[in-house]
This record gives sequence, C-alpha cells and structure tokens, in this order.
Amino acid sequence: MGGVTMAVGSEGADICIVGAGVMGTSIAYQLAIRKAGRIVVCDQGSVGEGMSGRSSALIRMHYTFREEVQLAVLSLRMFRDWVEITGGQPVFHPAPFVRLVHPDETEKLRQNVAMQRECGAHVELIDRPTLAGMAPGWAVEEVILAAYEPDSGYGSGGQVAADLLARARELGVTYRAGARVLGLRRSGDQVTGVDTSRGPIAADLVICATGVWSKPLLRAAGWDPPIETEFHHVALVRRPGREPGDGLACIDSVTRTYFRPDVPGTTLVGSFYGPRGADPDNFPQRASEADLARLVEAASQRVPGLAEGGIAGSVTGVYDMTPDTRPLIGPVPGLPGCMAVMGFSGMGFKISPAVGVAVAEMVCQGVASTVDLRPFRPERFAEGRPIQPEGEYRDDLNTAR
Repeated sequence: MGGVTMAVGSEGADICIVGAGVMGTSIAYQLAIRKAGRIVVCDQGSVGEGMSGRSSALIRMHYTFREEVQLAVLSLRMFRDWVEITGGQPVFHPAPFVRLVHPDETEKLRQNVAMQRECGAHVELIDRPTLAGMAPGWAVEEVILAAYEPDSGYGSGGQVAADLLARARELGVTYRAGARVLGLRRSGDQVTGVDTSRGPIAADLVICATGVWSKPLLRAAGWDPPIETEFHHVALVRRPGREPGDGLACIDSVTRTYFRPDVPGTTLVGSFYGPRGADPDNFPQRASEADLARLVEAASQRVPGLAEGGIAGSVTGVYDMTPDTRPLIGPVPGLPGCMAVMGFSGMGFKISPAVGVAVAEMVCQGVASTVDLRPFRPERFAEGRPIQPEGEYRDDLNTAR
C-alpha cells in the first residue's frame, strides 16, 4: 500500500484498526513493533469477546493452498514460542493432528503433503495400520493413507487476542473498548477515519478486521464484500475413561466432523457445515440437544467411544464465509485509505500470528514479503479469479477449520 502518512491530529491516528479479535490485535502488535506511527484499536465490546473467543482454535498446517500453508507454518512456530514473543502464559496445547480424506482422494492427499513439506511443515503420510496403532479405538477400515502432524495442537482465541493487545499497548497502541464503529468517515472516495459510539477517530488508514460484522459496515461505504455468515456449534463430550488416541486432533472428510481434546476428560467435536444467514448479534448461545446428538452420532462413526460419553456443554459461533472459503486481505476496492482483513471462513485463528506479520509488511513496505498476500486480494471475485488449488478436496469449500 506504499506505507502510511505520519501527520497526526490530536484526536486522530495514523492507523485505526477496527476489531480486537485475533486478527486486529495481531496486526496492531506487528505494526507497533515496526513503529508504524500512532495506532488505535477500537472494538464494540472487549478484546477477544467476539468470534475469536468462540473459536475451536485448532492449530494445524494441512491446507490445499500453498500460501495458507506458509501462513500456518509460521503461525505454529509463533504459537509454540508464545511466551518469548508476548511475555504471556503459554497458549499452545499439544495435540498431534490427523487429516482423513475420502479414499478416492488419496492421491490429492499425497500431493498436498508433498507441497506442505516444501513449505516447511512437519507432516508425514501414515498408513492404516500405523493409524490404528496410534488410535486403536477409532474405526479406520476404509482409510488408505492419512496425513499426520506430530507438532500441531490447539489454543485459545480469547487468550491470544488478549496477550497480543497487552503487548501492543505496552508498545504504545491505544485501545478503545466499547467503541462500536457506526460508519467510515470519507472525503470523496478517500476514507479518513471512523465514526464510533464514543466519538470520531480520524486516521490515514483504516484496517477493517471486522469478521462477521464486515458486510454492513463496508456495504454502507460503497463496497459489498462477498461474505455470508454461517452458524456453527460444537459439542463438548465427556470421556470418563482415557483411551489411546484421545490426545489426537482430527479433521475427517468421511464423517464431515472434526474433533480435538479439550479440558481433561473432554473432547470437542464440530462439523463442517452450518446454516447461512446467521445474525452475529443475535444467534443461539447454545446448540439444541437434537443438533448436538446428530453431531456426536456423526463423529462416533469414526470414534465409537464418543457415543458413550455425555454432553458436557456446547459452544456456538458464526463464521464469515467467502465463496472460495479464503480470506479477503488487501486494499478495499474503490475506497482508498481502507484495508480489508476479513472473510476467514472459520480458519482465521490458526494463521492469525502470521497474518499480522504479513499485513504489517504490506502497510509499512507496500508489499508482504514473508508470505505473498496477493492471492487473497478482495477484488479477485470481481475479476473472476477465485482461489482454486489443484489439490482441493471436494469438501474443501467448507472445511477450513
């Protein structure tokens, strides 16, 4: 973007970041490290209170698109070095990860694992007997090969956002909680700041890390982002007895579920799909018993022991989905002075540290050098160029968890 101007009014900022979830706080921290000027983060609630705090928070590297893998590899390294980076408490919980695909997509699995290894991912292919030895309680009769990541795990979206914001504030970033953005301020086409419920903020650059709240904000300013909301829920299943394999995380195309360990004795179980059109300000705070039962029934086709556990609770949330399930990152078309970082389609948490690095590079240097963000440009759909990896699985359009 060619950098930002440093002239600042007493009530303004060089950069205003809208949203204090994992994306907004990661960007704020990385910009602060680079001394990018006066930075203000505003949020309608408090840090990590939105969808970041509801994330299933898997940390894994299995993607079918090279740039996503690169972001995930760097992010995993940062999650594992969290104490040194932020000074906070450890955020990474080990849970080796297994990716299962339909048997007729085994060759795609091979291709993707080879690409991931080229990107620096620690991943290997394992056969059915090896998987059965790792997880003897799983039903794996149809598995030919699986991808296995021994170093992956999970974290906490709320903790990650809070730690990043705390470090950013130590570096001089201003934080305005409870400042709901009512609209973008403009002079002609140029975005000049935001109007909030706590007053205006003038800024040379506005970065909208607004997730599921992006569409109405940007549409009112003249750009309709290709984002739909999608409701999701996860079940927390109580597992009184511990079996080999309970410590593994998994995304399973056959059952269309994913699962990982949670607090001791509990497994988190989620699904690939959810109904579209959810209101992010008014959605069910608990899943129905019938929905939870269907979810656990599906996952128990892979892990029969789940059917014997009780439901300990549930978490609900809303995804900001794009047509190709990849994010929108870059200058907003037709609105100079505004940048989009949104549309992560349920997979934002695990790449948020690296997205912060790359977006800060784009702002300060004009181009992201660590990972090329150009494929994620917001105008790609208008250009008729959605992201379509060669090795994309047939259910990949809704499985980026």
